[in-house]
Amino acid sequence: FIFVGLSIFVIAIFFIGKQQNLFSPVFKVTTSFQNVSGLLVGNNIRFAGINVGIVDNITIINDSTVQVNLLIRRNVQQFIKSDSQAGIGSEGIIGERVLIITQGSTNAPIVQDGQHILSKEPLEPDMIMASLYTSASHAEVITNQLSQIMIDVNSGEGTIGRMIQDTSIAHNIAQTIANFKKSSQDFDETIEVTQKNLFEFMEKLQQTAAKTEIASHELGEIMTKINRGEGTLGALINDTTLSANMNQTIINLMQGTKGLDDNMQALRQNFFFRRYIRRIERDELRKIDEEINLIKQKLEEDTELLEQHLEDDAELLEVYLEDDAVLSEPHIEDDAERSEPHPEDDSEVNR
Repeated sequence: FIFVGLSIFVIAIFFIGKQQNLFSPVFKVTTSFQNVSGLLVGNNIRFAGINVGIVDNITIINDSTVQVNLLIRRNVQQFIKSDSQAGIGSEGIIGERVLIITQGSTNAPIVQDGQHILSKEPLEPDMIMASLYTSASHAEVITNQLSQIMIDVNSGEGTIGRMIQDTSIAHNIAQTIANFKKSSQDFDETIEVTQKNLFEFMEKLQQTAAKTEIASHELGEIMTKINRGEGTLGALINDTTLSANMNQTIINLMQGTKGLDDNMQALRQNFFFRRYIRRIERDELRKIDEEINLIKQKLEEDTELLEQHLEDDAELLEVYLEDDAVLSEPHIEDDAERSEPHPEDDSEVNR
């Protein structure tokens, strides 16, 4: 009986000593708190979720500082850094307190035997309960407000309630959506037509620019030929002899016309030719009057047609400019620059 009791005592001493790290090499670390929140001597120390030591001693330094001595197994010293921090937690919700050491930075040196490490103050259970009570109170208020809102909605009060209970509002909303879809479709069609008209306008504008460029080139060739003395106009400008002959011919014609006028005036005074000349004049005047009337009628028709074309083109151009001014402006400026006559050509024409 004595041997059995002694064996049990030795085994108990062994397990207790193993739990308290009595048979393992340890090193000491200190930390301090303002409030240890029920931490006791002998409570476990955890690092990375593993029990690595025990709380060796708790000492009150002053009214705001409590120092805690820690005994940690030597084989985990290489993993604890000098910038690690100590904190106080608990095993479960109502379990005993444990001291938790956080993992430090990778580049920090290893904690040394007897070194003091920083700490984080624990959260008091009373503070946690007060915070939970405040959150629960706010949740109750929000729940009551949501309940009242649902009651108002079910009774048809408020905008949402009327929308749910009143079918006419839902019908109006559906009609509004349908009208919006139709307007969007019409707008898409308008955009498509505008783009088509714009493309046609730009094509015509390019054709006009091409024709203007061709006309400018041909005008340049004509001016070159005139300067070289080719053609009738070139000969008139560059050949001084032909120009002098032309001036003399014009003078002779003017003199002959004056003599013819004198002869016609003399014939009008003659009794034998007076009636004949008057009849010829009346016939000529009648023919001239008819030709003037025809020309006037033709001019009126052409004027009306031209005005109609100008109005149509102006309306079309105004639509293009209003809808796509930004798109057409660079092309118009480029075409205007290409269609401007060169200063050299203008000087040649003036000369």
